[in-house]
Order: sequence, then C-alpha cells, then structure tokens
Amino acid sequence: MGIDKQSDIAANIQIGPTEMGMVRIYIEADGGIELPLDFDADEAEEIAEELMAAAEAARAIAGGAKPKKKR
Repeated sequence: MGIDKQSDIAANIQIGPTEMGMVRIYIEADGGIELPLDFDADEAEEIAEELMAAAEAARAIAGGAKPKKKR
C-alpha cells in the first residue's frame, strides 16, 4: 500500500512520553494489531517537522493554505 492509497482500516493513535525518556507513538488497529514505536526526543522533533510539512502540503493541495505560524 502506498502513502496516497485509500484504506478502510480503522486505527487509534496515542502519543506521549515513556518512563525511559522516549516519545512513544502507539498505534492500535483492527484485527488486534498493536504497534508501539519509540523515538528519542530529536527523532520525535524530526517526525513533528515532517508532519507539519505534510499538513502544509495537504492544505495547499486542498486549496485551503493557511499562513505558517511563527514559533
């Protein structure tokens, strides 16, 4: 399955810190699939930046581009 292909699979996602100082992305999907993904803080920030860039690109494709917020 590619990134741009529609799917009927439902899933829940949780994101938070672990006791070991990692950031966990936990995905639970239909069929009993559980996928805990742990990242150090730097990796988590890189993922967050990629998510923000993808959201901005998706808005542009949809025609609803919003200006970037300054941090």
